[in-house]
Amino acid sequence: MQTIILTIHIILAICITLLVLLQRSEGGALGSLGGGQSASSLFTGRQAGNFLTRMTVYLFIGFVATSLTLVIIAKKVNQAETISIVPTTTEQNVPVEK
Repeated sequence: MQTIILTIHIILAICITLLVLLQRSEGGALGSLGGGQSASSLFTGRQAGNFLTRMTVYLFIGFVATSLTLVIIAKKVNQAETISIVPTTTEQNVPVEK
């Protein structure tokens, strides 16, 4: 289960990175892919920006959800291991010789 969630987490991180790089920045660095104003394009500049922004938000929500899920799973695994490592003692109040 942890491996599947970790794989989804990595895929989401890569997709978020790509979407952020595709968005139009203040300087117009890498945003030229979806910002064209041709009649044959699927989206106009504003529609492409809104679509990329919405997709980034949805992917970020999934990224946070998988992050929290991985933390919860790791906490449960560590608690189980910690409890099994602690030695049990049956001696109580052993008198100390002087």
